[in-house]
Amino acid sequence: MNIQHQDNTQNGSFFIDGPDHQKIAELTYFWNTPSHFSIDHTWVDDSLRGQGVARLLFDAAIAFARERNVTIIPICAYADAMFRRDSSFNDVLYHAE
Repeated sequence: MNIQHQDNTQNGSFFIDGPDHQKIAELTYFWNTPSHFSIDHTWVDDSLRGQGVARLLFDAAIAFARERNVTIIPICAYADAMFRRDSSFNDVLYHAE
């Protein structure tokens, strides 16, 4: 699956397009500051459920945060659950100072 990324410096998404160029999976975020962003929504089409697609999108967001040396605020339930479940993501989890 080809995960695509778009970012306009205010918000962005990691997504997968279907054969008709309609999004069939998406993780969206918005920039709070230049040093951290919030994941606010994760959606996967029913046809892809149970195939680990949400995790692929989440992993792409984690890699992006690590490349940019920024942190993430998990707002959506999926992202929040992933951060709570796996401490290996703590390096990009936002901690209020």
